[in-house]
Amino acid sequence: MSQQSAERVPKQMQAKFEEIVSLTDTFCQKHLNEEYAQLCRKLAAALSRKRPSPLAKGKVNTWACGIVHALGMVNFLFDPSQTPHMSASEIYQQFGVSQSTGSAKSKQVRDAMDMYQMDPKWCVPSNIDKNPLAWMVSINGLIVDVRNAPREFQQEAFRQGLIPYLPEEKQK
Repeated sequence: MSQQSAERVPKQMQAKFEEIVSLTDTFCQKHLNEEYAQLCRKLAAALSRKRPSPLAKGKVNTWACGIVHALGMVNFLFDPSQTPHMSASEIYQQFGVSQSTGSAKSKQVRDAMDMYQMDPKWCVPSNIDKNPLAWMVSINGLIVDVRNAPREFQQEAFRQGLIPYLPEEKQK
């Protein structure tokens, strides 16, 4: 089973999904990394499952650009201190779209998925340790970094899907 078919996508959206993912995979392989490629696939699949799917209308290159750009915004891809790093204008150019089209499509993607900077759901895995939002939970109405909470709170937060893993169990 290919990486693409491993994502749950409605049958009527499968062809569009595959076209978009083909573009994002090629782009990520050439300019970014496998973590971005996997997130692009995950995001394209999530957008495919929306009812109605926004991917049903529009060009595949603009959707691919919007997906990469949206994930870039979440993960500070445009910050030169990050690795990998790429400017927004380079992304637009690589997908053959104008700045206004690329940024509008990115906004549409982010709005559809309620994405924001440092969004733990869309953070590249190699940066999750550095993302404070991935570890903030409310305990008795107080927002705390669960990495500093007692083990039983960590376990419950993990059980509820509020944190990506149990802090002591991450292998480095």
